[in-house]
Amino acid sequence: MTAISAIVIARNEEANLGDCLATLAWADERLVIDAFSTDGTAHELPSDVRLIERNWKDFPDQRNAGLRLAVHDWVMFVDADERVPLNLRNEIQGRVGVEAVSGYWVPRRNRIFGRWMRGAGWWPDLQLRIMNRHEAAYVPDRPVHELVEVNGSVGQMEHPLEHFSYASVAEFRSRQRVRAGLVADSLYRSGMRRRPTAVVLQPLREFWWRLVSQRGYRDGHAGVLLAALMAEHEWHVQWALRACWRAANAGTLP
Repeated sequence: MTAISAIVIARNEEANLGDCLATLAWADERLVIDAFSTDGTAHELPSDVRLIERNWKDFPDQRNAGLRLAVHDWVMFVDADERVPLNLRNEIQGRVGVEAVSGYWVPRRNRIFGRWMRGAGWWPDLQLRIMNRHEAAYVPDRPVHELVEVNGSVGQMEHPLEHFSYASVAEFRSRQRVRAGLVADSLYRSGMRRRPTAVVLQPLREFWWRLVSQRGYRDGHAGVLLAALMAEHEWHVQWALRACWRAANAGTLP
């Protein structure tokens, strides 16, 4: 079997990291890159886990560091709130390094508000997480929804990664508010401008896309709630984007 480094990017993940690492015990290297957590994330790790503490800039920066620091050519990125089930592990060990590809998309199951989602864009939620580190690099100016560029063809795993995501509406809204600012800043830096009506129209489009186009209705009340929450997130994005342009026009942006 091909040797694989499993890399976990962490910051204040004491509650999740132990369970995550337990599902990575099969990996030939377990590497945790911790952004100087203030909780117990970096304490009492298994003896075979390699810990590197590194200042946080954003996800692309940490993941590119992981590509440089890993021992083995093939790596798999797993977030602390994700788990690798047995069937995915077996598939990885049977396919990686055997097939003529440079990376793999992995479908991801999202558990939100205590249930596994089937629609609303949360399934299959493909993530490019397995790659030959010599043929891959993360785009540095994508702090949100990070993008990895792979030199070569990319395959897809059949079995899913499990993501234990938002446990409550309060947690969802809190984290999405932070992401909204990052998304807006990224859109601003790309030159994106929208009409004032986008503050209303974009959230409505997001709600329709999540609930109808992506069949969020299959998840019943939870699907409707998530569509509404993502519409709210889009509303914050559009307001933050407008604020960026107003600040720029007023000469107050750096």
